[in-house]
Amino acid sequence: MDRIVIATDGSKPAREAVELGLELAAEHEATPIFVHVIPEIDVMPTSGLGISIPPAVVHEPTDEDRAPLEDALALAAEHGIAARSQLLSGSPAAQIVAYADSVGADLIVVGSRGHGRITGAVLGSVSHGVLAQTRRPVLVVRAARSAVEAGVGT
Repeated sequence: MDRIVIATDGSKPAREAVELGLELAAEHEATPIFVHVIPEIDVMPTSGLGISIPPAVVHEPTDEDRAPLEDALALAAEHGIAARSQLLSGSPAAQIVAYADSVGADLIVVGSRGHGRITGAVLGSVSHGVLAQTRRPVLVVRAARSAVEAGVGT
C-alpha cells in the first residue's frame, strides 16, 4: 500500500477516520493524503431584499475551509508521519473519488456520522456516495460513542 486518501471535514467522525488512516499509513509505510471538499458556489438568499444580486457566487476558499486539513496535518506531524493535503471543491463524494483515482490511491478512508438508512437517504451521505462511485477499497470509520454518550456509568 503506497497512498491512502483520507477525507476530513473537521467533524468528530472525520477525526476518527484521520486517526485510523494515520495508523494504517504508519503500519504500511504509506503516504496519507488528506482531502477536504468545499462547495464550488455559495448560494445567496435574495427573496425580500429588494436588490438585484446574483443568486450564487463562486466560493472563495477561506482559512476556515483549510482548517480541517491543517488539523489533520498537525496530527500527522505529532505522529512523525509525513502527509500531504488537497483542498477540493464540488460534490464531496465525486471529488473524493476523482482525486483518489488521480493519485492512484490504494485505499480511501472516510468517516460516517451513522445517520441511519432513512436519514442518510434524505440527507445524502458522503460515505455512501464514495462507496457507490469508486472501485477502490474504502474504509468507512463509524464514530465511536463515549461512555457518557452511550449512557454507560450514568
